[in-house]
Amino acid sequence: MRVEVADSGHGIEPEHLPYVFDRFWRADPARARDTGGSGLGLPITREIVHAHGGRLDVTSTPGAGSTFTITLPAAGDPL
Repeated sequence: MRVEVADSGHGIEPEHLPYVFDRFWRADPARARDTGGSGLGLPITREIVHAHGGRLDVTSTPGAGSTFTITLPAAGDPL
């Protein structure tokens, strides 16, 4: 199964993409917790997906948005 979540927001700079699944990481260091979240949502999501034998990937174009893709295997089929 494949689930894609896309937006048309600011996008993520290429140099930031390797870090988006790191705990507590934020692209904008000026954002505080009360305005930017805890930095745990994507790492937790990735761990849940991995626990189910799946993959979580991201593609992004600065100025055009990002797409997060969850890929899960069919019952009994490894990815």
